[in-house]
Amino acid sequence: MIKIIIADDHPISREGIKKIIAKSHDIIVADEAGTGEELLEKVKKNRYDVIILDVSMPGSDGLEVLRDLQNPKYRCPVLVFSMYPEEQYAVRALKAGASGYLTKGSDPEELMKAIKKVSDGGKYISMSLAEKLANDISINNEQPLHEKLSDREFQVMTMLASGKSIKAIASQLFLSVPTISTYRSRVLQKMSMKNNAELIHYAIKNNLI
Repeated sequence: MIKIIIADDHPISREGIKKIIAKSHDIIVADEAGTGEELLEKVKKNRYDVIILDVSMPGSDGLEVLRDLQNPKYRCPVLVFSMYPEEQYAVRALKAGASGYLTKGSDPEELMKAIKKVSDGGKYISMSLAEKLANDISINNEQPLHEKLSDREFQVMTMLASGKSIKAIASQLFLSVPTISTYRSRVLQKMSMKNNAELIHYAIKNNLI
C-alpha cells in the first residue's frame, strides 16, 4: 500500500486529490498539510511513501520546502502537483529535487501513474514536457533570461507579469512591501528590463503566464 501525504493550502484541492485516490486499491491518503512548515513537522514524525506538494503555499513556498525535504532524514519522494504550467516551474522543481512534476489540469489516471512511478523510485514528467525539454536542448543552447533568476525572484516575476501589485504579492508571500520591491529591482536588473510592461511581454512570449 502506498501511503501519501498531500501538502496544499487549498482544502478543495486536497479533497479533489483524495477523491481521485479513493478509487485506487493500493494508494491511500495517510495525512494532509496546509503549509510547508506543517508538512515538514509531519514528515519528521511519520513515514510516507510519496509527498504530493503544491508549489504555491503561504510562508515558505513549495520550492523552498522541496529543498528542505532533500535532507537525508526525510527520504521521501516528492511529486509536485501544481496549477502552474510546466513552462513555469517544472524544471526548477526537478532541479530542486522533485521526483516528478504534474499540473492540476492533468487526467486523474496520469496522477495515479505518477504516484506509482515516483513511489518505485522513478522520475515522472509528462510526455509534453519531455518533448519540450528535448526540443529546447536541440534547438537552443542559450540560457533564457528567466533562468538567471533565483526561485523567489522567478516567483515574484511571474506574479508581477500576471498583473499583481507589489502590495498584493507581499501579502500573498507573507513578506514586506520593501522586500518585494527589492526583488522586483533585482529581476529587472538581471533581465535587463526597465518596467513591468516588458516583464509582461516577456512572460507572455515565453508562456510563463
